[in-house]
Amino acid sequence: MKLTRRDALAIGLGATAVAMLPLRASAAADEAIAAFTGGAEVGAGDITLTAPEIAENGNTVPVSVDAPGAASIIVLAAGNPTPGVAQFNFGEASGSQAASTRIRLAGTQDVVAIAKMADGSFIQASSTVKVTIGGCGG
Repeated sequence: MKLTRRDALAIGLGATAVAMLPLRASAAADEAIAAFTGGAEVGAGDITLTAPEIAENGNTVPVSVDAPGAASIIVLAAGNPTPGVAQFNFGEASGSQAASTRIRLAGTQDVVAIAKMADGSFIQASSTVKVTIGGCGG
């Protein structure tokens, strides 16, 4: 196979485009956070995010979140093309403000949980999950 300048340029542009993907995914996660919080400051607090450190399969990654006193919790996969994974809303009669689900991850990335507390403040927890087999097309 003979590599021409045109082929080299195409490969270089393709590599640059792939390198920019995580930046766009992170920007999408930032936009989802801003939409949920309304631009309010997100702090740390009593929120527990449980996710495996290593997931053998990105198609089914178990995640649970617990935030006593929360009115609503969102779960985001920062590296996915569409970062919004789930939103859980709790009423006044809720016995506990905890939820669990299985999510799909495109690759190794941060999983973020943000809780809107009853007083209107926001707290956040995150966990990095290393995926050994891709879930979203890989």
